[in-house]
Amino acid sequence: MLDDNLMNNKWKIKASIRTLLLGSLLTTSTMALANEVEVVDVKATQSSDKTWSFSVTLKHADEGWDHYANEWQVIAPNDKILATRTLYHPHVNEQPFTRGTQGVKISDDIKTVRIIAKDTVHGLSKNAVELELATNMIKKITLDLKKAK
Repeated sequence: MLDDNLMNNKWKIKASIRTLLLGSLLTTSTMALANEVEVVDVKATQSSDKTWSFSVTLKHADEGWDHYANEWQVIAPNDKILATRTLYHPHVNEQPFTRGTQGVKISDDIKTVRIIAKDTVHGLSKNAVELELATNMIKKITLDLKKAK
């Protein structure tokens, strides 16, 4: 009887260790994803000269010069980069933050664009936004970064 209890306890201990390891792996994976840049909001306006201005709000756990959101792009449906906004410094104490660009030329046949962002550690984030230009309606999308490489 004592041997049965001892064996039972060993199995319980092994199961507990497996549970702890799995929980640790899941937490680490979630934390890695959480460090990617998130496009929170986008506003686009067309000026009288038919060019577009974009105001993009990003959220990222900037840690300083070694890890911060450093760029966002406006991408056409055919994957052509229409505009790039470089971010030259971290925004550790300013989250989320909004930056803009103007003078973006977009042909009349383009109805939607994607806004993607990147940081200095992870590169392009798979978390992006699709923007309908006529209505400023945004839809969160997930990019297939394997395709982008």
